[in-house]
Amino acid sequence: MSDAKPKVVVVMPAYNAAKTLRMTYQELPHDVVDLVILVDDGSKDDTIKIARELGLEIFVHNRNYGYGANQKTCYREALRAGADIIVMVHPDYQYDPTLLPQIIAPIMSNEADVVLGSRLLGGDVMKQGMPWWKFIANRFLTELENWVFGLKLAEYHTGYRSYRRSALETVNVDMNSDAFVFDQEIMAQFVEARMRVAEVPVPTRYFPQASSASFLQSSRYGLSILWVLFRYILHRSGIRRSLQFDSILGRYQGRAEGAENPRT
Repeated sequence: MSDAKPKVVVVMPAYNAAKTLRMTYQELPHDVVDLVILVDDGSKDDTIKIARELGLEIFVHNRNYGYGANQKTCYREALRAGADIIVMVHPDYQYDPTLLPQIIAPIMSNEADVVLGSRLLGGDVMKQGMPWWKFIANRFLTELENWVFGLKLAEYHTGYRSYRRSALETVNVDMNSDAFVFDQEIMAQFVEARMRVAEVPVPTRYFPQASSASFLQSSRYGLSILWVLFRYILHRSGIRRSLQFDSILGRYQGRAEGAENPRT
């Protein structure tokens, strides 16, 4: 980044977020944010209508492709828009939008390339509403990921993240899953590319309108993380190299299949 103020772009991966989108957007620190991009992944409610009323930059998937596919479009369009720092803010109001300056601070001060907003650094998450089984699974998987990646993070399973532009341009985002495990695959890519990772504490809200995976969905997610870690161990050991984890210059020339911008 140059000495000029970096362009901060917020990306919102949305799916049926009509009930919470407006208040999430209104609480963003708009003096810091230069552009807000919303990618709708086949919502059945009024998400797109509200996004238009708010004047957001909107991209629409023609069906529900998945959380990972949504992020791929988010990052592709943020980079195309000239973002220097990209911040993922879920429009379900589970994470506090006002904390965005803290989320980007380590990148602004050149101390990190990737920043995770950690719920486990932000107080007692079970008192905040996290189910006990989800807390235990989070702690187990985080310890395992720390061992595999050689890091000491409080958690990896947060949806509040910021990235330096060069971090996203260095990894092959398009080779990652279209499902929730995308978050762990991109972390493996960042680790392999030796990106600097920082954490900041963020409290979390749990309420009916906030998205939350079921026990079955969480179980599948946990198993998919174990598979990612196993493949990454094989890659690092040289037993079975994977192009997915090799550092490359990202390719963002075209939009994802099914993504349209109805405002253009």
